[in-house]
Amino acid sequence: MKIALKDGHSTDTKAGDTAGTALSSLGVSGPDVLAAKVDGAVVDLSRPLAGGVLIEPLRFDSAEGREVYRHSSTHVMAQAVKELFPSAQLTIGPALDDSFYYDFAFERPFTPEDLEKIEARAADIIQRNLPITRREFSKQEAIDFFTSRGEQYKVELIQGFPDHEPITAYTQGDFVDLCRGPHLPTTGHIGALKLLNIAGAYWRGDERNPMLQRIYGTSFPTRAEVDAYLARLEEIKRRDHRKVGKELDLISIQDDIGPGLVLWHPKGAAVRLLIENFWREQHIRDGYNLVYSPHTARLDLWKTSGHLDFYQENMFPPMKLEGSEYQLKPMNCPYHIMIYQSHLRSYRDLPIRYGELGTVYRYERTGVLHGLMRVRGFTQDDAHLFCRPDQMEVEVSRVLDFTFFVLQTFGFTEFEVFLSTRPKESVGGDEHWTLATSALEAALKGRRIAFQLDPGGGAFYGPKIDIKIKDALGRSWQCSTVQVDFNNPERFDLSYIGEDGKAHRPIMIHRALMGSIERFFGILIEHYGGAFPTWLAPVQAVVINITDQQQDYVSAVVAQLKAAGFRAEADLRNEKIGFKIREAEKAKIPFMLVAGNREVQNGTLSVRGRSGATLGTMTVTEIVNLLQSELKHTRRELQHTH
Repeated sequence: MKIALKDGHSTDTKAGDTAGTALSSLGVSGPDVLAAKVDGAVVDLSRPLAGGVLIEPLRFDSAEGREVYRHSSTHVMAQAVKELFPSAQLTIGPALDDSFYYDFAFERPFTPEDLEKIEARAADIIQRNLPITRREFSKQEAIDFFTSRGEQYKVELIQGFPDHEPITAYTQGDFVDLCRGPHLPTTGHIGALKLLNIAGAYWRGDERNPMLQRIYGTSFPTRAEVDAYLARLEEIKRRDHRKVGKELDLISIQDDIGPGLVLWHPKGAAVRLLIENFWREQHIRDGYNLVYSPHTARLDLWKTSGHLDFYQENMFPPMKLEGSEYQLKPMNCPYHIMIYQSHLRSYRDLPIRYGELGTVYRYERTGVLHGLMRVRGFTQDDAHLFCRPDQMEVEVSRVLDFTFFVLQTFGFTEFEVFLSTRPKESVGGDEHWTLATSALEAALKGRRIAFQLDPGGGAFYGPKIDIKIKDALGRSWQCSTVQVDFNNPERFDLSYIGEDGKAHRPIMIHRALMGSIERFFGILIEHYGGAFPTWLAPVQAVVINITDQQQDYVSAVVAQLKAAGFRAEADLRNEKIGFKIREAEKAKIPFMLVAGNREVQNGTLSVRGRSGATLGTMTVTEIVNLLQSELKHTRRELQHTH
């Protein structure tokens, strides 16, 4: 049989030869080859080949290679747990983007001391260089095997599998785990493994099920890479928006109010106001009409929209009032539909673009709430566009341009774009899905935007484009989405009068640029570590006196800066100058302006940056020019280019 690499290099091999043997015959071998991709499917190097194939080696530098590497690492960790704590039961242990975890059922919580022992035993298992082999069972054989080993959680999983499909497990030494694979050839292929922390997790994510012990870890080919990753984790902790938000007095979430409900303190509210004002200004420039909608509506509205059928578990319970049931809104779209429906529309009126900073409420379980990143009440930067089918591609293209402009304004320059197609559970005919998917794809290609296909990842009512941003630490965040919807126009019987004088159905486009103000603010805090660019900083300059003699001068300078349009404050506290400067640096204020007797006499101030750099002595006019130059490459220029 003939096998070939992507570069076209090919050779003949015998049917039944393994993927590893085939790669070796093509001159590809070595300990850095972790697995193989055969005709698009990732397989073990020990997997026999059965036909003419395109084969690729997988190394740690590929996403598939890293997944195999870290999935095998979970098995090494699980084997270490079983050797040290034989009564622990195995559940599941997936690989994550840059780490992994495994959940165990055990009679007591694991301790930090346990973690050290498990990590040491895992290192020993790596040193043993145990071969990792695949075996198949029938369903009943698998049930009997794992029952005999006391692994009841594995048995429960197997019982949910189809009856006539083979079930696979992987063995390394005496350790056997239910798993689809693929895996590394041996445990010795793992270069460096580090266990990170312990957490609780409900079996299958259901709080009605038993609580399990979850152990997180990571692995890399070298110890230096592990150390770099640990340093990155420390930086992530340092930038945690919950920690920084409290230190800078930006936001809080308090038990007396309720989980997942955010209080915006004055400084956080100042940043939010800047974000929202920018959002409104740009939407008006881009041809949107701004609207407002109430926070609740009759339950019937959500029946018509389909939210009760597809989204009820994420909605708060309805409220009974005057013989009717009302629902806190989880979405803004039905309100915008009703505004559209309030008038007879002509083809000349389209496209119509409604934008709203609309606060919505969604029921999230307490266990998944996370600071600003996952809350129960939040404000979406929402918009809905109503257009003719022939306008759809142009409107999507405009939205894409608008999205990248907004995200770049806030300092994000790296993006991942996904085109998500029809899921299994969906509504609408094939012709609608084909039309909408083609329009989205054409808009991306027309803008020469690189994208990845996400088969089946669309909304139930239409395909979508998702845009992920990368922050300063290289993490990806899902923010922007563009979704085509032909379901709601049908459900609400929307129409416009066409050139032919007949009623036609419009296309609806759902669109969010930042996702939600709360989550986006949390991302901004972590992206900048709280040191916002000058245009976004809640306080742009603080004027500090050395003694009480400069109080009047400091107050006058603050008044001048405010008159020039800057956010300035005075620090007139009876504290030492060094203390006040350190406080301003901790508050991450971009500029500190210090006044002593000499500065008062000369009409100047000593200027410091928040990084500690001394910028010299300047007049107020020169300081105003400095602040204006600091804004030179921020949103004001970007607004002009937009």
